[in-house]
Parts: sequence; C-alpha cells; structure tokens
Amino acid sequence: MKNGRALHYILASMQLMMYIGNDLIEAIPLDLKDIPRPGYVGSVKRSLKMKYRELIQQFPEPPEFLLIDPSPLNQQSGAPRI
Repeated sequence: MKNGRALHYILASMQLMMYIGNDLIEAIPLDLKDIPRPGYVGSVKRSLKMKYRELIQQFPEPPEFLLIDPSPLNQQSGAPRI
C-alpha cells in the first residue's frame, strides 16, 4: 500500500518551477489540495526567492515562475505563468 500512496502523491501534485533567463533553477512539488489555499503558492515563491537571492541579484531580469502539471496527459498543454 505504501507504493500506492507514493503514486497517488505523484499524480496529485503540481510543480512550481523557477527560471532565471533560460535556466531552470529549481522545481518544487506542490500538493493539489493546498494550491487553492490563499498564500500557499506565494509563500513557496518567496522562499525560493530568499534561497536564491544572491543568484537573482546577478541578473537584470527577475525570476520567472511556472506552475505545471507533470502528469503525462497534460504535458502537451501550456503551463500558466504566475
């Protein structure tokens, strides 16, 4: 049953990806049930900005964040920028 739970977690998650320019800096798995909660995605974005503050300061453009669904059925659809 443990493997079934892991599979459910993988299928029930999205990823918040942080890019600087064309470089992927980090992708954080997010739980689907927490995404609608006010402030959840913003708090993850803030923590990534703090973690990579020195790197961000080296580039003129601010980081970009993409919220993606990594499941195979939705990989062909575009990811919304947030």
